[in-house]
Amino acid sequence: MPIPKKQSVQAVNEQVGSRILIGATIAYALLSFVGLAVVGTLPAAADTGEQLVVWFREHGEHVRVFVWMLTLTIPIFSIMVALLRRMLPAPYGDVFAIGAISFLAATAVMTWTWGGLALHAEGLNPTHARTVLDVAVFYGPVLTGSTTTMMGPVTLLGLRSQAGIPGWLTILGAVAFVEQAIETITIFGSTGFTQPGGAMNMQLGATLTVGWLVALGLWGGLRGRAR
Repeated sequence: MPIPKKQSVQAVNEQVGSRILIGATIAYALLSFVGLAVVGTLPAAADTGEQLVVWFREHGEHVRVFVWMLTLTIPIFSIMVALLRRMLPAPYGDVFAIGAISFLAATAVMTWTWGGLALHAEGLNPTHARTVLDVAVFYGPVLTGSTTTMMGPVTLLGLRSQAGIPGWLTILGAVAFVEQAIETITIFGSTGFTQPGGAMNMQLGATLTVGWLVALGLWGGLRGRAR
């Protein structure tokens, strides 16, 4: 029995809609990946205050470029979410949008903290720097709640054979969702791969999350009516 039309993915009505989504997705991908490349490996929970001061003095300008690029992604990502939400039936699109909004809010708070530490890197106190960064590094662990909220409804919808979401995107979403769910353990980490702000958050998790978002955006744009 076919599923109701309202429970399948809808095409973007305006011809320009798909072009906007594709353009926003490409811009988001470039800013996100270039920003991460510019800043390099971020300090995490296991570094001492003295190590943090040295790192920020050496990478302060890179951090500010990183913060700038993430700031530019906010309106671009908002456009992506608005167009993608229109394509997804309720309540899937609503839950996706809630996750995306919390994703944006958490990103904004994280950038304030990193930017503030980089602003006067020469005068950083090791103890104060460690305390402030202890707050910032929990961006990754707690963000998993936002990312799974975005990925879950889209992936669940993709499991319905006639929903209109391709199998490859559903598989990618399932892999990313499982990784992000496992990544919640970084809340309890302290050293190594699973420490807050470590490789599991900022390399593996970030790559899978941005990769899924870019795949979703490009698919959504390409399936629109504009060619």
